[in-house]
Amino acid sequence: MSRSEQQYLDLLTDILENGDQKMDRTGIGTRSTFGRQMRFDLSDGFPLITTKRVPFSLIKSELLWFIKGDTNIQYLLKHNNNIWNEWAFQRYVNSDDYQGPDMEDFGRRSLQDEEFRKRYEQEMAAFKKRMLNEDDFAAKHGDLGNIYGRQWRAWKTSRGETIDQLADVIEMIKKNPDSRRLIVSAWNPEDVPAMALPPCHTLFQFYVADGKLSCQLYQRSADMFIGVPFNIASYALLTQLIARECGLAVGTFVHALGDAHLYQNHFQQAKTQLSREPHTLPTVSVSPQSRSIFELEADDITLKDYEPHPAIRAPIAV
Repeated sequence: MSRSEQQYLDLLTDILENGDQKMDRTGIGTRSTFGRQMRFDLSDGFPLITTKRVPFSLIKSELLWFIKGDTNIQYLLKHNNNIWNEWAFQRYVNSDDYQGPDMEDFGRRSLQDEEFRKRYEQEMAAFKKRMLNEDDFAAKHGDLGNIYGRQWRAWKTSRGETIDQLADVIEMIKKNPDSRRLIVSAWNPEDVPAMALPPCHTLFQFYVADGKLSCQLYQRSADMFIGVPFNIASYALLTQLIARECGLAVGTFVHALGDAHLYQNHFQQAKTQLSREPHTLPTVSVSPQSRSIFELEADDITLKDYEPHPAIRAPIAV
């Protein structure tokens, strides 16, 4: 049994059995706990959850989207990645340009009303088609504001300057690996009100010792069933890519969680997952070509020996 995965399953169990009942902005309600930590030794294998299938292709295309500094979902849609669609669509239906049927409160109504869900799916399909085929429409309605990629690669200062945090931290790792300032922040208080979704994974820090690169992430809000398996794999992959860029081996990924929660409509799915035994962790390889991290494409990153249990479907809270 993988200790890497078991600590995640143990936290799911603890939240189900001992979590605090809380309401939240989505109106669904959660059971949550506060201030937890998981540690993943990346030399033991790539920590992609095996007790349900987690789509690695979505994880790597989203991470490359962040790394490129992109905040428009058109890139993701071109890679068949739909995980940010709801937030862009919500902004579109709230704009003056939208002339379709009422989509107010679409995230919750679509779960309960069959007729509404069909209208929603039709409107979403039309939105995606325009996003892919109309660049002007995509430029206007596909951008999610100054979310992760923008903050990582083009943080705007009060002096009108731009800071490329990710490039700067890579350079610091190479030149001053003992620095305690190897930090990238996505939480920019000035920009939060204009973001489609304020950053959940807010800040990460690197640490170099014995020729290995480790990373610690602080995540303010952690959707344990849907989001956290993505987050674990995404930051493990980021650590691997930056270690490769800097000529280092991989060390540990430390995941610090603020509000770690299960949505009430994920309880049964979590119980199904907890009934399964973890499998051996897979590995990830990166093309040996001499491309920098900023030039990598999805085809350069390959997942090997991933044999998970079947996927478990669950609604996303928007």
